[in-house]
Amino acid sequence: MVKSVLCNTSVQGKENCNKGDCAFDQGGYFVIKGAEKVFIAQEQMCTKRLWISNSPWTVSFRSETKRNRFIVRLAENLKSEDYKRREKVLTVYFLSTEIPVWLMFFALGVSSDKEAMDLIAFDGDDANITNSLIASIHEADAICEAFRCGNNALAYVEQQIKSTKFPPLESVDDCLRLYLFPGLQGLKKKARFLGYMVKCLLSAYAGKRNCENRDSFRNKRIELAGELLEREIRVHLAHARRTMTKNMQKHLAGDGDLKPIEHYLDASIITNGLTRAFSTGAWSHPFRKMERVSGVVANLGRANPLQTLIDLRRTRQQVLYTGKVGDARYPHPSHWGRVCFLSTPDGENCGLVKNMSLLGLVSTQTLEPVVEKLFDCGMEELMDDTSTPLCGKHKVLFNGDWIGLCSDSEYFVAELKSRRRRSELPREMEIKRDKDDNEVRIFTDAGRLLRPLLVVENLHKLKQDKPKQYSFEHLLDQGILELIGIEEEEDCNTAWGIKQLLKEPNNYTHCELDLSFLLGVSCAIVPFANHDHGRRVLYQSQKHCQQAIGFSSTNPNTRCDTLSQQLFYPQKPLFKTLASECLKKEVLFNGQNAIVAVNVHLGYNQEDSIVMNKASLERGMFRSEQIRSYKSEVDSKDSEKRKKMDEVVQFGKTHSKIGKVDSLDDDGFPIIGANMSTGDIVIGRCTESGADHSIKLKHTERGIVQKVVLSSNDEGKNFASVSLRQVRSPCLGDKFSSMHGQKGVLGYVEEQENFPFTIQGIVPDIVINPHAFPSRQTPGQLLEAALSKGIASPIQKEGSSAAYTKLTRHATPFSTPSVSEITEQLHRAGFSRWGNERVYNGRTGEMMRSLIFMGPTFYQRLVHMSEDKVKFRNTGPVHPLTRQPVADRKRFGGIKFGEMERDCLIAHGASANLHERLFTLSDSSQMHICRKCKTYANVIERTPSSGRKIRGPYCRVCESPDHVVRVYVPYGAKLLCQELFSMGITLNFDTKLC
Repeated sequence: MVKSVLCNTSVQGKENCNKGDCAFDQGGYFVIKGAEKVFIAQEQMCTKRLWISNSPWTVSFRSETKRNRFIVRLAENLKSEDYKRREKVLTVYFLSTEIPVWLMFFALGVSSDKEAMDLIAFDGDDANITNSLIASIHEADAICEAFRCGNNALAYVEQQIKSTKFPPLESVDDCLRLYLFPGLQGLKKKARFLGYMVKCLLSAYAGKRNCENRDSFRNKRIELAGELLEREIRVHLAHARRTMTKNMQKHLAGDGDLKPIEHYLDASIITNGLTRAFSTGAWSHPFRKMERVSGVVANLGRANPLQTLIDLRRTRQQVLYTGKVGDARYPHPSHWGRVCFLSTPDGENCGLVKNMSLLGLVSTQTLEPVVEKLFDCGMEELMDDTSTPLCGKHKVLFNGDWIGLCSDSEYFVAELKSRRRRSELPREMEIKRDKDDNEVRIFTDAGRLLRPLLVVENLHKLKQDKPKQYSFEHLLDQGILELIGIEEEEDCNTAWGIKQLLKEPNNYTHCELDLSFLLGVSCAIVPFANHDHGRRVLYQSQKHCQQAIGFSSTNPNTRCDTLSQQLFYPQKPLFKTLASECLKKEVLFNGQNAIVAVNVHLGYNQEDSIVMNKASLERGMFRSEQIRSYKSEVDSKDSEKRKKMDEVVQFGKTHSKIGKVDSLDDDGFPIIGANMSTGDIVIGRCTESGADHSIKLKHTERGIVQKVVLSSNDEGKNFASVSLRQVRSPCLGDKFSSMHGQKGVLGYVEEQENFPFTIQGIVPDIVINPHAFPSRQTPGQLLEAALSKGIASPIQKEGSSAAYTKLTRHATPFSTPSVSEITEQLHRAGFSRWGNERVYNGRTGEMMRSLIFMGPTFYQRLVHMSEDKVKFRNTGPVHPLTRQPVADRKRFGGIKFGEMERDCLIAHGASANLHERLFTLSDSSQMHICRKCKTYANVIERTPSSGRKIRGPYCRVCESPDHVVRVYVPYGAKLLCQELFSMGITLNFDTKLC
């Protein structure tokens, strides 16, 4: 992993480590065969807690492996002969067998029915539950009469386990020790835990306990790179072990001596398996050994640093997209503060692919021992017996295992939290006190979603002087900040902000850092996001910010990306958000500040299109460059697998029939600065025999050679990479967007002198349509323009031209300045309070009657450019079978023309154009039809009565060429006729003279 401890770019333990890497590179991704791959965090069900379900009524204990799953079910006894009255009975499912719960109790060492009832300890007088318990006892008596005597119950369990289809090799004692609650030692403790499971199930059935919700993050764990790599390596290690065993058995069969283990272990199995998994993205399934999961690994986006950061903080829930997924797509209360409730893609992945919030973090496995410290805080040890009563005591569950008891749970939990704030216990430890179920649940496992909150009782430790000296780690060490889990937050009373905390200081235990931190990175930098419609913020966070052209990296000269875009003059926005200030990365914004006027300009900006100032574009506004790399590899001369020397492909210049080689040197590489266009050879490759294997520029590809890189890969093959640079100035059809989801394409480039101008002589750079605001509900863009207008304009005071210094610059969501503050700031700057201005017509010089809203707005140029999408063709390559135009744009193919497009041309009266495009220039063909029998006639060579051979159309059915006519049909129709004829099906054709 890049920037990890083992990585060469890591600065830990290395001095002056400067590899020429990007200054904004976060690391956290992998480089596989030259491609950057990143893990998408996977949401998996938690195995550290009991799972209670009501369809059917079951409680299950899920361990790390599939075999250890233990289920207690409450269902009707279908074997009962009394059909009128069937009571629900308790049954245990263990190691693929079904055992009555009372038999399992006695197999674990319970001596009497009363002792088993005391272990269950169900509170209440529900008649249905009492009848179910009695029916469970009767069922055990019916199956095994003497199960209370001696080891009869254990013998019955052993008999059931051994009679399964795949019985385990261990004895029954080892099965109970290894596969039944493996975290608990001692059968009596396991019996207590079984009674606890039964009590949980009966409480849920009686309505005293809630069933588990699979959409809540308390029941989920996030798998990061460590867990995912461990899962995949485990599969390939098992494969390598099986291969090693077979090799050793083959060697031993010949009565040979064993060699060192390096002789049998094939390490390439693990290396190739991991490389294949990274390349394809198909990862091993969590518990199904033979299946693989797609979408675990993805290519890292490099359009701009913000897209890279978003890709690193993405999570995914693996469900079947086609079927019903219940409430999985909807926001859940457990998402609050940990998962951004706006950053999710639209389409089939909506709600299933999520982005973590700014302060959401995933816990890691705690390695230090914790259980011994719990005894110092007042926890009592759980006795290994089934007779000691536990009345009035709370259970202490540590990572799902019952490890102890406590008499005063309130004091115990308070002491634990106090020690955690003093860093005597792990920071990521989650402590939950459940008063309803009399439980204290403690979690230190990996994959839990946490978020930091301010601890109210420790806020006095903050000093008023120099608040910038406090780091995040220092605040955690001082106990001012605390990492709170999802279950623990249910016990917290959290204030929304400092203002609410000051009003009622005694009612809150914790306080939010800032409400904008509830959002993800891409949403938190949107100015005035709380004023915009949620869908528009979603568009900006999921689409536009990731497609905006900015600085992809600060080391483009050392990278060979296949395609990269770079803006020439990126700017910082005039506003600030708290997220961008905390991250200290203005590079998260990719765009420029443009003077935007809201006006109808000659009808060229209707339907979201925009009009731009030609003079601004000539000055370099939104100008960018595109760098495309072409890569090719050849066989090394020292390769063992090479064929004859004249068949080895090498770099070199040769006379090519497929393209021009004017720009190539003798080594087969182009000259730096050469201007290349469509059809040129960009990398020359040939063999000794003269065979040409060169790489040619495809249709619509052109550029200036920027750099040529020659190197070799790990497999020993030499490869070359040639980068072409192309300067892109905005042209008609290019796509632009503001930070508020207001996207549009460039519809017209207007001369500067034709634009309306203000009394100060300000001419807008962009003119957008006012109809974009009412239906889209994005007043945030108007507020941004008004705020930026008041900031950017200096305030003229009497006798001086000094700018107003105390300006409001923050546009953080949920804590934005009020409209009155913005209007007052505009008024002080000398503008109208509402941002409207009097403008003059650029064509006539007359003053326009209507006022125009104008102000600086941060706009982004997106990667969707018309030069990459324009598709034109007169004649060109066709498919060899159907003789119709090929499909790909880079192959100079045609465009799809459907029924609706055909209807449009007919409605416009352009049927002649339709006939020419879809028939004459497509797959026009000829065939011969006999008008008498209406069948297909062939062109054959025959000998008539005169004796001289002639060649022409001839109807074999009528045995005459007299009625044969020639018709023009699409070749697809002729091909269909011939294919049906080969199946024994003939077609009849009606013809008319025209």
